[in-house]
Amino acid sequence: MDSTKDVYYVSGSTAILAEDMGKALLAQFHGIRFREEKIPFIHTPDDARKALAHILRQSEGIQPLVFCTIMDQATRDVFNCPQVHFFDIFLNTLEALETSLESKALREPGYSRHFTISKMDKRVDAIHFSLEHDDGTRTAEYDEAEIILIGVSRSGKTPVSIYLATHMELKAANFPLTSDHLDQYELPKDIVRNRKRVVGLTSSPQYLHNIREKRYAGSTYASLANCTRELQQAKQLFMRHNIKILNVEGRSIEEIAVQAIQAIGMAKKQRQKSRDRDAAGSSS
Repeated sequence: MDSTKDVYYVSGSTAILAEDMGKALLAQFHGIRFREEKIPFIHTPDDARKALAHILRQSEGIQPLVFCTIMDQATRDVFNCPQVHFFDIFLNTLEALETSLESKALREPGYSRHFTISKMDKRVDAIHFSLEHDDGTRTAEYDEAEIILIGVSRSGKTPVSIYLATHMELKAANFPLTSDHLDQYELPKDIVRNRKRVVGLTSSPQYLHNIREKRYAGSTYASLANCTRELQQAKQLFMRHNIKILNVEGRSIEEIAVQAIQAIGMAKKQRQKSRDRDAAGSSS
């Protein structure tokens, strides 16, 4: 097996899904270096032929991997050729779903793109909200937040907030716990009022110490004793206000985001909304 492999993610839309699925699969193979490229917005067979020519020219006779999420069969089939290793992410799953649901899929070219566009306003609003309410700014508007993350400095609040906005279309705010809040064991009234949607992020003192040391080596701020004190105070503050606590240590941003919405029951609420919509549709 070659130690280096070319990989292409082709799609009739943004190619984000093809890339995410491809990367998840390739992550299972260690010891191989992947040279990756996204080729989005392949709408016609002519687009596909141009993209394939580009792929073959760059790969120089070595069969690349092509992950595809194109719905139109004629366009998709252009890539299903002997010169590449072709992986159709949708097709087999879609056919299995048709059998399971006893219904035919739309199989409309570009439908996923239209679906993404229909959600774009919500995502943009969520991103703007999260950026405008980062690091404790504009707390008076926390009533609009769908989830609020709080924690001591360097506990991962900002990256998780941005992930919640960009990948889950959620209006996420985050608030840093400074010495003023920790020493007085008090939270701003805007957070207390919305505490059912607040998640407190924590970790072990050693974990926080290691993170802070990377940027502020040898400082009091990064010292193990200070990290221990801040985390203990934060925990007591969380417990005092009955705030859900989430340990971020050893977890990816994606894991923290999912567990945060689970902690405040948002995942259950979203499922219930889906059931309510289905019930309303059945009775209409």
